[in-house]
Amino acid sequence: MHLLAIPSRNVVSAAFSRGLAVFCGLGALSLVCAWLVQPIPTGAVATPVAASGWTAIERPYPAFALTIPEAADAAATYTIQRHAQGGRKDVITLGEQTGPAPYLHVEVYRPGGEFARFSEVTEIAAQAASAATTAAEAPLETKFGPTQVARFSMGQAAARSCLAFARAFDETRLQITGWFCQSGESIERSTLACALDRFTLIAAGSEPKVTALFAQAELHRSFCGQRSPLLAPTPKHRALWKALASG
Repeated sequence: MHLLAIPSRNVVSAAFSRGLAVFCGLGALSLVCAWLVQPIPTGAVATPVAASGWTAIERPYPAFALTIPEAADAAATYTIQRHAQGGRKDVITLGEQTGPAPYLHVEVYRPGGEFARFSEVTEIAAQAASAATTAAEAPLETKFGPTQVARFSMGQAAARSCLAFARAFDETRLQITGWFCQSGESIERSTLACALDRFTLIAAGSEPKVTALFAQAELHRSFCGQRSPLLAPTPKHRALWKALASG
């Protein structure tokens, strides 16, 4: 009678250890193989969309004003945009961009790190971007000095005559641009000069150069054709806005 040979505990432990080592080795090998065959990530998978960098300021505190009493009933807006690199744009509008009534748009740009250089010609072209034709004219004398202007028209059925303008100050790092439109006949250059005569500074904050710029401009203000400030309440173009609206 033969007795079954029962392996000793040491023999069983050695066999178990060898099996466990083989199992672990196969697992590690499978992980290495999976890593080798996976696709290599590239930087083109997630390309962020470039943003303009400009954001609108909620409840803006006005720094400038368009004091045109005749336009008291015209729709008015004041917006401020800030650039991520420090630039600021104050935009003031009077009237509706479409329709028979006059429309005045003034933008003050104080650049930050995003700024390269001012170009009055480029800015005028941007203001009149929707126009089919633009005719540059001789600089217009305003209280801010010689201002580049160009004439263009907007709309098809009811064309609106417009004057785009741009005046840059490199030392102060400030640029004033915009356009003035009305239905029917072309706007007189003196009318635009009178409108800019009414554009004033309320507060410049911690920018003394801006304060000095507008203070100097006030010395050259014509009060819409009447040099004396005593005649300012009844200037030559007192009915500026109403005259344009009826034209």
